[in-house]
Amino acid sequence: MVDSKGVILDADSLGCDIDLSSFQQIMPFQVFATTSSNQVATRIESCNVVFTNKVVITEAHMQQNPQLRYIGILATGTNNVDLNAAAKYGITVTHITRYGTHSVAQHTWSLILSLVTQQYRYQQAVQQGRWSASPFFCLLDYPITELAGKKLVIVGYGELGKQVAKIGEAFGMEVLLAKVPGSPQYNNKNRLPLAEAFALADIVSLHCPLVTQTRHLINDESLSWLRPHTFLINTARGDLIDEAALLQALINNRLAGAGLDVLAVEPPPVDHPLIAAELPNLLITPHCAWGSQQARQRLVTQARNHLLNFLANKPTGLVG
Repeated sequence: MVDSKGVILDADSLGCDIDLSSFQQIMPFQVFATTSSNQVATRIESCNVVFTNKVVITEAHMQQNPQLRYIGILATGTNNVDLNAAAKYGITVTHITRYGTHSVAQHTWSLILSLVTQQYRYQQAVQQGRWSASPFFCLLDYPITELAGKKLVIVGYGELGKQVAKIGEAFGMEVLLAKVPGSPQYNNKNRLPLAEAFALADIVSLHCPLVTQTRHLINDESLSWLRPHTFLINTARGDLIDEAALLQALINNRLAGAGLDVLAVEPPPVDHPLIAAELPNLLITPHCAWGSQQARQRLVTQARNHLLNFLANKPTGLVG
């Protein structure tokens, strides 16, 4: 593309320690820290190449910018770009894959281990002086669960699910794979129906994509299949869970606990019900599972390579 220029709409979503200057070696790029929905049209005007992490690109944006030829999603999820419209207008869309496997798996297990060891509650007890005031050498106020021999149910057995499963096996856990609605692997004989898998689970970890069939996969009904000692982990997408149903399950002790790195609305409002509840059996982290410096640098390198390959008529990282 002669005299091409590009824009990065939400650079700060990748962290301030990531250098994006290498994109300028390909073509002139304007880099914005953040972009609101009402700024998108102006900022992509006359650009041939657009990079976005979570900023939404609609059909209207594409229609208004016939020069647009390439959209690079700086993430794996693609629900922020109208893919049907992109195909209609001949716009190539790429995304990033397999860049954060180790980071997300590590974070998943940090949530699991914090919940089963009650480590965060014991830390609070130490800070509050309760250990110092104890007549014994230790505190055992909260139940600690061993993972060995327990059943880990993986919902979504892709790159991330496989890595989490591998670590679970190292802890001596039995790994069970659940069927995911809408997945091409749904009829795989090695996968259990969701209700059957949940009834056996000690820990459920979500790693499936958010599509129509998986929205609110965790709801009143599916939560009822879990036993009260089960822990639920979500480092995938917030809308996989009906948050109101989860809150009630935790309040009513129908679930031992939950660890979430994602919520349906991000960032969440300050009065978000799950946060405001301040439940002792709920851990929430701010969508940072993917955020190791190494993972974010791999993301940027992959995004740059996808653009270079597109310009060389050898596209990689295509969505779909």
